[in-house]
Amino acid sequence: MSESQTNELVDQVDQVIVDTESNNKDSNDYQQGNHRTPHISKLASEEKRQRLLQKDTDNRILDENGQPVYKNEERKPKRKVACMIGYCGTGYHGMQLNPPNKTIEGELFNAFIKAGAISMNNSNDLKKNGFMRAARTDKGVHAAGNVISLKMIIEDDKIVEKINSELPEQIRVWGIQRTNKAFDCRKLCSSRIYEYLMPTYSFLPPRPGSTLSKEIENANLEFKDISRNDDEGNKFWNDLLNKCKEMGVENNEIEQIYEANRLNLELSIPLENAAINFRKISRECRANYRISKERLELVRKALNIYVGSHNFHNFTNGKNYKDPSAKRYMKSFQVSEPFLIEGTEWISIKIHGQSFMLHQIRKMIGMASLVIRTGCPLERIEQAFGETKINIPKAPALGLLLEQPVYDSYNNKLKDFGHDALTFDKYKEEMDEFKHKFIYDKIFKEEQQEHVFSGFFSFIDAFNGTNETTGVPIFQFLTARGIHGLDNDINHDQ
Repeated sequence: MSESQTNELVDQVDQVIVDTESNNKDSNDYQQGNHRTPHISKLASEEKRQRLLQKDTDNRILDENGQPVYKNEERKPKRKVACMIGYCGTGYHGMQLNPPNKTIEGELFNAFIKAGAISMNNSNDLKKNGFMRAARTDKGVHAAGNVISLKMIIEDDKIVEKINSELPEQIRVWGIQRTNKAFDCRKLCSSRIYEYLMPTYSFLPPRPGSTLSKEIENANLEFKDISRNDDEGNKFWNDLLNKCKEMGVENNEIEQIYEANRLNLELSIPLENAAINFRKISRECRANYRISKERLELVRKALNIYVGSHNFHNFTNGKNYKDPSAKRYMKSFQVSEPFLIEGTEWISIKIHGQSFMLHQIRKMIGMASLVIRTGCPLERIEQAFGETKINIPKAPALGLLLEQPVYDSYNNKLKDFGHDALTFDKYKEEMDEFKHKFIYDKIFKEEQQEHVFSGFFSFIDAFNGTNETTGVPIFQFLTARGIHGLDNDINHDQ
């Protein structure tokens, strides 16, 4: 037990003493420091207090002989703080410390030690410092704003600058704010805001002739007037295929290219040339695509279905319908107007929820975009809240970033006591600059170079897997046939 932990226990003893004093004692005066020295009751004698103070509290790092490694290190007081941070997750195996992998917390912890915010005697274990994060982000996911709570040495007025000088440019500490000892940034977080960026061509229908396109066509023949007509999507593909013909690339060659890629076969020289032309035309057409107001409104309508309290067991891994923790509350979805980056059209989606499960946001985005692409009823999203299990693909991690945790309830209490709210407002200008330089630009550049979104949706369109038990195609729920096992009247009564 450290000296600060002992002092905290002594404070707790003092509080018990105060609580047992006469009823006319004003507890608010005590909290504000306007209290006299408490009398020692039988429950907490001076003798007990001295025993507590004299108790062995040495938890320093020891060598192989049991001697302190940093025995001459000066002990400095630690304070409980909220540390507001931002980072680009590219190149990191997520937020949470996970040796030997490179993580955001690992970088932060090392910088805290080098800057003197954490003593060398506490440098071997995050738990010694009461470390907690408001939101855990997965591999490659970014955060413009996140909060960690811990006990730090903050006597130095320039501690933030010193920490940042020990960090790579893609990880920043925005500020450090004192809190009370009981502050836990995860438990006291009221809600979280995420942002998801994606190119608008993500909402175009599957390529004609692909596995998913054929399943949609066959289902439409069997169940008429269920799926939406998509003149906008049909025009896009007709124009693209006509340009291919003008360049000498025929439909049968395109099918052979996709089939060879699916089977991992080497292309012949003529097919390789056709593939090069096809990729070039496809990328040009996607970059030139501009989403219509009607289609964008459909996207907004689909995403707003998530708002409210629902069972999201289908939107994560390892949870069943009856698991109480699968129920989550979404506060809002906001879809921006389209904007151009390097000639390609994008949209920003802001997701504000009370809490989220693993992969939940990426699966919500994946489900909404696939429902738009395939033309199946928007109500299919509502049906996914039901008991029947379906396999919803995760949208690419590339477009996801944590905007910020929100502390509404905690801030209301701070306001009552005249303290500053815990927000990112004062750092907005530098956060926006950081987002554009280290997050947005990396997302746009990676999509331009790696074609992550088009690759993801092409994979979904070509996937021909079936359920091992029922033999039903995995993505049948995206067609007019609906969710297998759900009553047909529910599937088709739209």
